[in-house]
Amino acid sequence: MPIFEYRCRSCGSTFEQFSAGGGAGGTASPACPACGKSGTEKVFSVFSSHCGSSGSASPASSGGCGSGGFS
Repeated sequence: MPIFEYRCRSCGSTFEQFSAGGGAGGTASPACPACGKSGTEKVFSVFSSHCGSSGSASPASSGGCGSGGFS
């Protein structure tokens, strides 16, 4: 189930929400858990993943999941 990040237009807080719909359907944005208002917008967020490495070296020093050159 995907997790989306939202920002409240009223109070500015950000929060994450599970979505059973899977994305770009016609689903309404969730209410803000901080202030309860419904004026939230989906924000772009980055994801992370963990590579199963048996060594003790950090992914940065060993190449990780592909050395994409991100810093």
